[in-house]
Amino acid sequence: MTQVPPQIVPQTPADSPEPVARGSGVGARIRNWFLTGVVVAGPLAVTAYIVWWFVDTIDNWVRGLIPGNALPDAYLSFRVPGLGVVVAFLALTFLGFLAHNLAGRTLIKIGEAILARMPIVRSIYKSVKQIFETLFSQSGTTFRKVGLIEFPNKGSWSLVFISAPPGELIGNHLAQDENYVSVFLPCTPNPTTGFYFYLPAREVIEVAIAPDAAAKLIMSCGVIQPDARAVLAALARNPEHETA
Repeated sequence: MTQVPPQIVPQTPADSPEPVARGSGVGARIRNWFLTGVVVAGPLAVTAYIVWWFVDTIDNWVRGLIPGNALPDAYLSFRVPGLGVVVAFLALTFLGFLAHNLAGRTLIKIGEAILARMPIVRSIYKSVKQIFETLFSQSGTTFRKVGLIEFPNKGSWSLVFISAPPGELIGNHLAQDENYVSVFLPCTPNPTTGFYFYLPAREVIEVAIAPDAAAKLIMSCGVIQPDARAVLAALARNPEHETA
């Protein structure tokens, strides 16, 4: 797999998101001021809405598990927002602490043994567990690298997320004289759908772009380009450039 450093294109700082003025006069100025207000307030409003929805959803889930007299709402005249998020964070942290101890690991193994005896539940649990372990693993490299492949035809290049090499079961059916990698090619503008390939490593060009920057590029249909700082950060995380 070939890895090439990107060409960093200087960009103009976006400290003042002011639209380019078109024309002159009071009407044009009012329009430009309005568009500037939309550019400034729009991201803030959407971010606040998403954060509030997330906090409210977690609060509703957690409050249903806590007795009413144990909530501070029973002693205050107003509802305390974010309490569910704090409780969920502490509970998950404590669960992780137990999972690192012998007693906690033993209880988890007993619980998994019980789930393994349930025909339908065990399949769902194993699949979901494997996905979570892959996504949240600190040592894995799945979807932490971005590459370019020629798709859908020769001369057309598409961004892909590089996944793990093929396992032994699939690798035995591929050409033995090639090193293969698996890649996920997301669709635009919905990156949760796409195509999954096994390709020779020599056909994948690794680029120094962070996965989140590549996802923004795909979802925005090329409008949001990765800036120089994001590319430099990706280079700092992966300073070695290997050629296979």
